[in-house]
Amino acid sequence: MPKGKPWTAEEVKQLRDLINKDTSIEVIAGRLGKSRNAVYQKCLDLGLRSKEEEAKAYTSSSLKLPKELPSIEEALRILAAALKASVEPGLSKVEVQRLQVVATLARTYKELLVDYINYRQIEARLIEMEEKYERLASQAKGNASQQNNAPVAQAPTK
Repeated sequence: MPKGKPWTAEEVKQLRDLINKDTSIEVIAGRLGKSRNAVYQKCLDLGLRSKEEEAKAYTSSSLKLPKELPSIEEALRILAAALKASVEPGLSKVEVQRLQVVATLARTYKELLVDYINYRQIEARLIEMEEKYERLASQAKGNASQQNNAPVAQAPTK
């Protein structure tokens, strides 16, 4: 059940017009006298996306990216802590959901890390094979030039 005052047809029209003009959610909320969340939810309901929301869909600037990947051990420690916390009595629904997210993220991280390690091994093997190919090609070229420069033995004349 929706909270707050229902949207009028005129407000929906104004919302569509403002979104099409790339107006920010905050400005739209101010003009229509609605909360930012109400405007955002109405955009979702109508399948509208502002330029700022589209930009957020492709970037995650709110996340601080680590310089190094966490080790398997570090991921396992986080998972172990979540497992230990999950058996504590009296957890709220939100805490249980958060722990489920941690477990899902740990599982996903493990799968992606295995793929990444396999990729790095394949990449290293490819580089090794390219270097070997270059050495063999150089050797073959050297052998070919030696054969071209070698004196040709002539058959004895009678």
